[in-house]
Amino acid sequence: MKDREPEMENGNRKMETGEPKTKTGNRMMRLHRNKMRCCIMLFALGCCANGAGSQPGDGDRRVPLADPFIMLHDGTYYAYGTGARDGIAVYVSDDLYAWSRAEQLALSKSDTWGERGFWAPEVYCVNGKFYMYYTANEHICVATGDHPLGPFRQDVQRPMLGDEKCIDNTLFIDDDGKPYLFFDRFNDGLNIWVAELEENLTEIKPETMHGCIRVSQEWERAWPRVNEGCFVFRRNGVYCMTYSANNYQSPFYGIGVATASEINGTWTKYEKNPVYQKPGALVGVGHSAMFTDRDGQLRIVFHAHNSTEKIHPRHMYISTVRFEREDGKEIMRIDPEYITPVRKE
Repeated sequence: MKDREPEMENGNRKMETGEPKTKTGNRMMRLHRNKMRCCIMLFALGCCANGAGSQPGDGDRRVPLADPFIMLHDGTYYAYGTGARDGIAVYVSDDLYAWSRAEQLALSKSDTWGERGFWAPEVYCVNGKFYMYYTANEHICVATGDHPLGPFRQDVQRPMLGDEKCIDNTLFIDDDGKPYLFFDRFNDGLNIWVAELEENLTEIKPETMHGCIRVSQEWERAWPRVNEGCFVFRRNGVYCMTYSANNYQSPFYGIGVATASEINGTWTKYEKNPVYQKPGALVGVGHSAMFTDRDGQLRIVFHAHNSTEKIHPRHMYISTVRFEREDGKEIMRIDPEYITPVRKE
């Protein structure tokens, strides 16, 4: 961004202690505050990995979204995820507990490239325009719209990398306004890469592609070679990445974290990964994202298997996150008590 940093709704990914600051003139982009405040400092992470969670009174009413992402816009919560056959569905809530599915898909395959496999959507408002990053036909894509409900469309119907299968693309905009896209490549199982974006936020600069992390820790080897579904943010000058490891079908699917001093530098995984795995009665937990609710509470949204015996449909869950000082370091803790969102009748 040459002239001014993009204004991004719901915060940005530079993590601050205390309340986020708003600048005039060249405003610090507020890239989805959901993503912005969640921060894990270097290797001082703590996480409650086990505990009792709130279970739905009627399992059929759970929200069937995998790879979930929540955006707060004008006081309303919008949830996107994997689940619809012919595009991307969106659910709407006023309180995070009860959700209504919108009558129309936020993104329909008739308005975009791809015929199947519409996965892992994330939506950002940048300078008043909404961008949806998602996967279709195992290719990373982006579409735009004028409202969180959509419709999201591609003016030119094509993937962001036409000659290579990739999945799980996520937007990150640095403090200097430079936009990046993180995504998974299939060149060593599944592993995570980053590339710079053009100023239009829809085109990758292929020559800038750089590898970040791949399977390297013992806990990640439960079922096959998978590092995927990352979420990147910055706090106190440190780049932080949460990611999921093990195949999503595994009950040992879980969340790890890595950090780097430079975005294209060496990413080092937290030695005590996973930071979140099998909380309470849930298994297959992963592909998480962070957001801040209307009251300023930092929350995490993630999916889990249908049950310990059945994978599909996967469902969306929400918990809270807090930070504590311990031995002079900042620790992130995820509450083992989680919300089980339900669909309105």
